[in-house]
Amino acid sequence: MLRILIRPANLVVITLALFLAVGCSGSREQADSSIAEANAAIAEHNQLFEEARSSYDEAKETIESGRESTGESTSSGGTTSGADNAQEVEQVVQARETMQDARERLQDARDPLAEVQDLDVEQEIIDYTALLSEAVEAQILAEEREIAYYEILERDPTLSENREEALSLLSEAGGGYTEARDAYDRAQEVADANPELLPAG
Repeated sequence: MLRILIRPANLVVITLALFLAVGCSGSREQADSSIAEANAAIAEHNQLFEEARSSYDEAKETIESGRESTGESTSSGGTTSGADNAQEVEQVVQARETMQDARERLQDARDPLAEVQDLDVEQEIIDYTALLSEAVEAQILAEEREIAYYEILERDPTLSENREEALSLLSEAGGGYTEARDAYDRAQEVADANPELLPAG
């Protein structure tokens, strides 16, 4: 069995680099505060997400270097030492745990964004944060699938018994990241069309 790990879909770097215009009403100030709170959680998420993907890349490189050192080819199986296998698993575990931390931080952005929906503010602000909430939810679900993929790798680093399930999870994760990106892009369109309400921060 080929010892090849599939690179998950590129992350959706959700950023809320937009803040409401200054000199606004109490509701607008509250909306601004909520967006800032969500922004802080998302910024932490993005950093952890990058760290998780970096750990996964390290595991992938370890596997590929093991293939080269043992002369493994695309037409024959190969072996790696117990130490190499343990290192691979440890790196995958680190990727999973960091991704779980990232996902938890992203979940912290849910409530602040939802709070804006109940405020007496312009409809454009409501639409903007609703689309951002949609992007966050899609991202959370996609990361859940990626975490499940890492869990499979921990049990079966060669994917000799679980390749189809792993590929299915990656496909679902990729679809989720695409959905998140689409929602985020639509949110940015709302912001770009309303610079007087949502100026670049």
